[in-house]
Amino acid sequence: MAIDINAARLWETILETARVGGTDEGGVRRLALSQEDKTIRDWFCAECEKLGAHVEVDTLGTIFAHYPGRSSDAKPVAMGSHLDTQPTGGKFDGILGVLAGLEVLRTLSENNITPEKPIVLVDWTNEEGARFAPSMGSSAAFANVLPVEEILSAKDRNGITFEEALEEIGYRGDLPLGKVEFDSMFELHIEQGPILEAEETTIGIVTGAQGMRWYDISIKGMAAHAGTTPMHLRRDAFMTAAELSLELRRMALDAGANVTIGEFSIPHASRNVIPGEVNLTLDIRHPEEAVLNRLEQALDKLCSSEITATTDVTVRRILDSAPIVFDETCIDLVEQAIEQRQFSSRRILSGAGHDSVNISRIAPTVMIFVPCMKGISHNPAESITAEDAAAGAQVLLDAVLLRAGI
Repeated sequence: MAIDINAARLWETILETARVGGTDEGGVRRLALSQEDKTIRDWFCAECEKLGAHVEVDTLGTIFAHYPGRSSDAKPVAMGSHLDTQPTGGKFDGILGVLAGLEVLRTLSENNITPEKPIVLVDWTNEEGARFAPSMGSSAAFANVLPVEEILSAKDRNGITFEEALEEIGYRGDLPLGKVEFDSMFELHIEQGPILEAEETTIGIVTGAQGMRWYDISIKGMAAHAGTTPMHLRRDAFMTAAELSLELRRMALDAGANVTIGEFSIPHASRNVIPGEVNLTLDIRHPEEAVLNRLEQALDKLCSSEITATTDVTVRRILDSAPIVFDETCIDLVEQAIEQRQFSSRRILSGAGHDSVNISRIAPTVMIFVPCMKGISHNPAESITAEDAAAGAQVLLDAVLLRAGI
């Protein structure tokens, strides 16, 4: 029996929710645990409850909307993603996965369909890590990858802790962490890369994700007068950071890895003062853990090499997300769903981190990608077509029902 999602309704919902935290550039700024996040959470919970779903919130603020199945004792088939965004976010990153999941529940409800297994739609807290590091913190704690205390104690740039912000918006739930056990997890997401669009392919069947490590680096030298301190006597933290950055770029190119310095700051900066301190973040990604290990070892050597000799360098690793392979049975269900609808498709590896990477460690998991324009994401220009959004949601519905049973 073919059950079709309502493509127009899905697109209208995407545009409607984009107004919450909407920016003049056409994007969305909805940082985790902000007032904008509270607004969209309140809306999301209300929409799920309208469909007869039972909504629960765990101690890290993750929302679980339970849609009943005939077998009440069975573990639920999970779907979802996140509703928080980057400071320069778009309308679709993560958001598509949650709203497509909502469209799945709406479609089941209006067609009076009760699946054999229950279905749970999830909105993970702070996937982006833009306000509180590390990213994907709530799913990491859910999957016992990180301790909950580390997540709760994380601070934003204003010194507000994750726990304080959670209390402030009223989403410190009482559901014990990890209390919900998944039969499996299906996450729809935009690709955030250019491959599907370039190949004119509608659906990406995600087979796994590359590994990712985050570091905080502090470089301390000596602040001094810019005009009176000879170059050869300086302890210039910025120059050390610059040389270190260029060397990291060379190493990444040699290893076929991606290296990004996303944040860089000079405390107490002044145009005529030699920087005495620099703080920066480092993001390293590669599909092989052995390569990540080699790059980390090389980073350690750089920090005690000639280029850092005039300064003191401290490196703290704050995230280690190992490369993963998604469940082949779930991948097969996605492929069956694609075949039913005759969409073009290809297998693909995720270059970005996602909550499903964490969940794959405790439950069978798969992701579904749809193309995004020019591969642009984390940017107000992030864009997808209504047709691709509908195709992704349709594959999500069909694959979830193949797993849950009708």
